[in-house]
Amino acid sequence: MNKFAVIKAREFRRKMRVKRKLQANQERPRLCFTKTNKHLIVQVVDDLKSHTLVFASTMEKDFPLKGKKNIEAAKELGKVLAAKALQKGIKRVVFDRNGNIYHGKVKAFADAAREAGLEF
Repeated sequence: MNKFAVIKAREFRRKMRVKRKLQANQERPRLCFTKTNKHLIVQVVDDLKSHTLVFASTMEKDFPLKGKKNIEAAKELGKVLAAKALQKGIKRVVFDRNGNIYHGKVKAFADAAREAGLEF
């Protein structure tokens, strides 16, 4: 295996270890956080019905910090998603960091979402 394959295998194992421990249900849907090379994407997913309840991303046209992927954009994304979720009546969620280490952008997003009213 080359170095890239080893890194991807470790990342996949970490992602599956996190997902195994999640206990999402009808009252607490899963809040999935995804980082790409250019954008941050978050969505609240109902795993029982297999559909997305709320979606927010740095790619959206009305996002204030368009094209950014820094900690400030993560904080703003947390506020935006929390506002959308509270509008739909979703207050409690299970946080799925998707294998990402809980620091930097992930931590900034989680703290901002908690301050805006989401519980996890």
